Amino acid sequence: MIVDQAIYRDGRRHPCGDLGADLDALRTGAEGFLWIGLKDPSDDEFALVNTELHLHPLAVEDAVKGNQRAKIERYETSIFVVLKTLRYIDSTSDIETGEVMLFIGDRFVVTVRQGEANPLDGVRHRLEVEEGGLQHGPMSVLHAVMDSVVDNYRAVDSEIKQDLDNIEAVVFGDAAEADANAIYRLKREVQEFRRASGPLTDAVSSFIEHGLGASLHADLRHRFRDVQDHLRQVGDHVDSYDRLLTDILSAHLSGVSVKQNEDMRKISAWVAIAAVPTMVAGIFGMNFEHMPELTASVGIGGSEFYYGYPVTLLFMASVCTALYRAFRRSGWL
Repeated sequence: MIVDQAIYRDGRRHPCGDLGADLDALRTGAEGFLWIGLKDPSDDEFALVNTELHLHPLAVEDAVKGNQRAKIERYETSIFVVLKTLRYIDSTSDIETGEVMLFIGDRFVVTVRQGEANPLDGVRHRLEVEEGGLQHGPMSVLHAVMDSVVDNYRAVDSEIKQDLDNIEAVVFGDAAEADANAIYRLKREVQEFRRASGPLTDAVSSFIEHGLGASLHADLRHRFRDVQDHLRQVGDHVDSYDRLLTDILSAHLSGVSVKQNEDMRKISAWVAIAAVPTMVAGIFGMNFEHMPELTASVGIGGSEFYYGYPVTLLFMASVCTALYRAFRRSGWL
C-alpha cells in the first residue's frame, strides 16, 4: 500500500495530488522533488506508480520478485538501490530479514519496504523536521534511509554480541549446560547478517569511489563515507563473530569428546572390577563332581568348618578393592 506521498520544496512538505501532473510540474521548472513511500505494495499499486514514473523495467522486475542481493544499480535516467533490513527477535534470538528498495530518478524518489524490519516513517519525519535535512533532494533520502538501515545493523550487532558472550560463558564455564544447537543457530544468524551487510559494503564503496560519489556535494559525500565506515565496522564484527563461533563450537565438541572419554574410562574401570567376581563365580559355579569350596574344611572344636566359600568371597573382595584403588590412583574413577 502507499503509506505516504508528498512533494518537498526547500525542505518543506507539500501535499501531492496527481502523481503524473505533479511530477511534470516539477520537471518543467518547479523546485523540489516527489517522495512516494510504499509498504508491501500490491501489483496494482506498484503498476500505478510505475505507469506515472516510468521506472526502468529491470529495476521493476527486481522489485516485484523481491529477495534481491543488496546493491546499487545505475541505469540511464535512474538509480535502483536494494538494502537488506534486519530485525532482531528477542524471544527466539533470531534475525528476520526484509528489504527496502529505492528508485531515484529525475525529481522523484520511491521507497518500497518489504517486511516489518526497519520502518521508514521515523526517517521521513526526521528529515522533515531537521534543518537542511532535505537540502540535497532525493540523495538526502537515499542517505537517510541507508543510514537508518546501517544503524539498525549496529543494534543487531550488539544483540548478537550479547548472545555470543552468553554462549561463550556457558561453554567455558559449565560445559554440561552448553548446547551445540544453540551455537549452530547463532552461527546461522551471523551468516544471515553477513549476507545482508557484506554486499552492501561493496556496493556503497563502489558507489562512492566509482559511481556518483565524485558528483555529490562534499557534505553528502562525507555522510556516505560515514555510512561506509559503519558498514565496514559491522563487517569486521561479523567476521570475528563467525570465527569465534567456529572456535567455540570446536571447543564445545572437544569438551564433549573429553567428557565422553572420561565416562568411558569410568565404565571400563567398573566393568573390569565387576569382571573379577564374575569370572571367579563362573569358574567355581560350574557343576563339577569335585569342587574344593564344597569339600575344603578344617576341624575346630570337634566340628568341621568348611571354609571354601568364605575364602573365595574374601579373595574376590580383595581383588576388587585392589582394582578400585588402582583405578582411583590413575584417575579413572
